[in-house]
Amino acid sequence: MEKYRFLLSGSGGQGVITMAILLAGAAVLYEKRIAVQSQSYGPEARGGATRSDVIISDSEILFPKVTQPNVLVALTNEAAGKYMPLLRPGGLCLYDSDLVQPSQRLDADLKGLPMYRKVMEKVGKANTLNICVLGALITLTGAIRMESIQKMLADRFRPAFHAANNAALELGAELARPLV
Repeated sequence: MEKYRFLLSGSGGQGVITMAILLAGAAVLYEKRIAVQSQSYGPEARGGATRSDVIISDSEILFPKVTQPNVLVALTNEAAGKYMPLLRPGGLCLYDSDLVQPSQRLDADLKGLPMYRKVMEKVGKANTLNICVLGALITLTGAIRMESIQKMLADRFRPAFHAANNAALELGAELARPLV
């Protein structure tokens, strides 16, 4: 397996760090892979820039930060502008087509999906956007199995959140399937 180098970005309150923790945790706990996760964010609790790196591999990871991601998630225009130049040639950029207008990069695979709008229409809870993004991300990359994320969600969240999280996860996968 090639190493997956994810750079997940957006603004505080969008669940970027939670998304990264779920992704790395599922890889380690349920796929028996090696993974590291790191994060950085602005001083604001909500609204500031947020970035989280996840590396998933079958072999030793020598450096825990992502310098050249092969997968970028950008949930704000600021994040897309700041991190798209770091994306490896041929890399994947997943973004919300209603929130982000990324610059056109000829050597990247740009995948825009109306995730926030669909989450609000079908799930009705804005705080599940990150779970929807995770469903789309897993479907597009195949980095880990959907069942692993489902187990991670069940372990990490109280039962009151399970139905909404599972609906958002499946919605993300459903939106991404036509692009695979």
